[in-house]
Formats: sequence, structure tokens, C-alpha cells
Amino acid sequence: MHPVAAALPRLTALAERESVRRVVAAFEAAGHEIALVGGPVRDALLGRAVTDIDLTTSARPEESAAVLKPVASAMWDVGRAFGTVAVRVAGDSVEVTTYRQDAYVPSSRKPEVVFGDTLDGDLRRRDFTVNSIAVRLPSLAIVDPTDGIAALLERRLTTPSPAVESFDEDPLRMLRAARFTAQLGFVLDDEGRRAMTALAPRIEVVSQERVREELVKLVSTDHPVGGLELLVDTGLADLVLPELPALRLTRDGEHRHKDVYQHSLQVLQQAIDLEHERFPGSAPDVVLRFAALLHDIGKPATRRFEAGGLVTFHHHDVVGAKLARKRLKTLRFPNAEVDRIAKLIELHQRFFGYGEGAWTDSAVRRYVRDAGDLLPQLHILTRADVTTRNERKARRLATAYDDLERRIDELAAQEELDAIRPDLDGEAIMRELGVGPGPDVGAAYRFLLETRMDEGPLGEEEAVRRLRTWWAERSAAG
Repeated sequence: MHPVAAALPRLTALAERESVRRVVAAFEAAGHEIALVGGPVRDALLGRAVTDIDLTTSARPEESAAVLKPVASAMWDVGRAFGTVAVRVAGDSVEVTTYRQDAYVPSSRKPEVVFGDTLDGDLRRRDFTVNSIAVRLPSLAIVDPTDGIAALLERRLTTPSPAVESFDEDPLRMLRAARFTAQLGFVLDDEGRRAMTALAPRIEVVSQERVREELVKLVSTDHPVGGLELLVDTGLADLVLPELPALRLTRDGEHRHKDVYQHSLQVLQQAIDLEHERFPGSAPDVVLRFAALLHDIGKPATRRFEAGGLVTFHHHDVVGAKLARKRLKTLRFPNAEVDRIAKLIELHQRFFGYGEGAWTDSAVRRYVRDAGDLLPQLHILTRADVTTRNERKARRLATAYDDLERRIDELAAQEELDAIRPDLDGEAIMRELGVGPGPDVGAAYRFLLETRMDEGPLGEEEAVRRLRTWWAERSAAG
């Protein structure tokens, strides 16, 4: 069945949605054209779930705001200067954008906004032909001046205007190309790839916040590897995430080792698959995914060639956490996310060695304590970090981690492991030792915590006895 015929029921249902019906009626009554455009039309044609309601209109922004005010329960500014008015109608978020026309200015540093008068002109200046399809409302007439439907059928990503002009006009479109490659499973055409390669330096005029937003959207897709490879192959990653292409370590005849770049991409995909398996239906875990992608970025700086052809990367986890923290801060990630991603990277090697010797209960407690509320993500990251082709080794590591998770569950059931505290709090310590707040209390707290980690719960009476013995020995030594 032709995709238009297959999508017609979905487009009809969307047009009859209460929020869309109210908005369309209001614009019709005011004498303005209005149409569904971009993502919702593309996704309906592809048979994907339609999550956004994007409309375009002949009305200028101030006219759109006036038309929408009576039917909207809320209105907010998401880009009035760019022609977009966002509202909530009948429980839905709806964005209405004024027609824009092609305003290409060679080597411009900022896209110039010029409002247009026709739907056809608006569609011809959009980013990709698959996003340049509209459905006039209420007639449901499809408008496709750049053959976007043909591109959809061929699963091809191409620009309505020459790619070099399109990407120069708005360099962010190069990052969007990578995201749509991953999100839709499409292939960017050769012209687009050449333009991305030639114009990669233009991305430097785009704010770090907008770059971060596109990278997050890319990594939040179910299969981001193709998009990331496009960024690396065209040189764009060298400018927005240089730690990723830096993982393509040089091979030589004597020192053979795994390609860390491909390994990292595989770990990311495996982490996503495990995320879906363990937390079905949950929103993409951006913290986990960036930790998986960047977990080995400390390896280039720590690579050493040892005797016998051995290659080592000692402390790459600690170095990688520092590098990730620096890059993520540059990209303006929220501080809380930076801290959590860096912590996962720093902890990702902790498990390896578990299978080589029995961990004590104390070691298991420390593993849980150090991971804190990131333990579920650490479980996934550690399992995803196994990419060996040696099936026997992979089974051994999986079995070892199964055993570790079993022991964690058992200990947690016994003693509420996720909330480990010393048997005495700070107030009790000060009371028993007869001291006020200060470094002595902190030292006593750490002593009791380490004792708790090594031996499990002591009980208050025994904890007091241990504390007094420790204090007496400390005082005698001091």
C-alpha cells in the first residue's frame, strides 16, 4: 500500500483530535491558512507514533498569539522571534510557526529570519525533504514540493536546497542529520556527507547548549551508532565531542589490541538494549548512555606498550572521568548529570577482578556504597562493557556478575545495604566521647563506617565499646 494511503487514517485521526480541531477552527475563522507540517506528517507516513503537534500558518506571530489566546489554557514563548507560538489546548502541547522563506546568506553566523507568505516557500527552506511535507487542514491535502515522500520510500536523507547552502545557513542541521540518521534509520545522501565534511568548522558558531541538545537527542535514540559514526566520519565529532574519534587508536604489527572506538559504540548499544530489557517503557537514561559512550575516553592518554606485546591502560577510569567531566561542562550539561556520568565512568572497572578471587562481604558492601543510587546503571554499564568474541570468557564474566548481583540482593535483604550507616551517628559519637563538632567526630564516624563495612551491623553496645577502644588508642598515640 502506498504510504499516503496507509497514513490517511492516522492523519485523519490527528486532524480530528480535539486540540487540533480547535486550533484549526480558530485560524480558519480568522482567515489564515494552517497545516500540519514536519515531524508529525513524516512519522504518520512512516507508521511511527506521532508525539508532536507542529503546525505552520500564514499568520504572523502576533496574529497567531491573538488567534490562539481564546482557545488555549496556557501560552509560552519558545521562539516568538523565530515565528513560533506554543500553547496548551485540550491537554495537548501545540506549536504553531509562521511560514518562513529562504533567507540564505553566504557564511552567515546566524540564520536570518524572514517570514514568508506561502506554504510551498516555507517547505522548500526546511532542513530535510522528509520534514518538508505538509497536510493542509481541514482539507487533508498533502503538499510535497521537494519529493519528501520519495525520500521516505527510499529511506534517504537529503536537503531541499543544495546541502552546502542548507548547512551553511544553519550549521545545526549537520547535527540534526546525524540524529535523523539514527532516529529514522535513513542514510544521508553523498551530497549531504560531502557538505558536512566541508562545513564541519561552521558548527563552532552554534551555541554549546544547542549542540548538547542535539547530542542528547541522538544518544536518546534506540540505535544511535549510525549517527555517531556519521559525526566521526565527517569530522564533526572532532569539534563537538573530540574524545570519541580520539578512541580510534593506532594499530601496529607488534601491539595488537581491540579498537576502543568500535568497542565504545558497541558498549553504548548493549547498554541501551539492557536498559530496555530491565526498565521497559522508561524514558531514555541519558546518564547511563553518555557514561557508556565515554567510559573509555581515558585510554588514549593512559595507553602504554609493555614487554611481550601487552598494552595497558592503567587508571583510565579515573582519567576518563576527569576528561568526561571537562567535556560535559563545556557542553553545558547540568552539574548533577555531569557528576553522575563521571562517577559511573570512574566506577566502571571496579567489577573486573571479581571473578578472579572471592570478594568478601565487606568488598560487596563497598561496591554498593560507592555506587549509591547509581547501582542499577552500574550493573548495566558493567555488563555492557563485555564485548569479547570469546564466548567462554563472556559466559564466565556474565556468570560472575550474576553472582555479584545475587550477593548484593542477599546482603541488602539482610541489612538494608543501600542505606549503610555506622551504628552510631554524629550526635552519639560526640556524646560518648565528650567532644564537640570537629575533625575528631569525622574520624570517629569513618572508623565506625569502615568497621561496619567489614563486619556488618555491630549493635549499639558493641559499637560504643569499639569506639571507646579506638578513642583511647588514638589519644595514647597522639
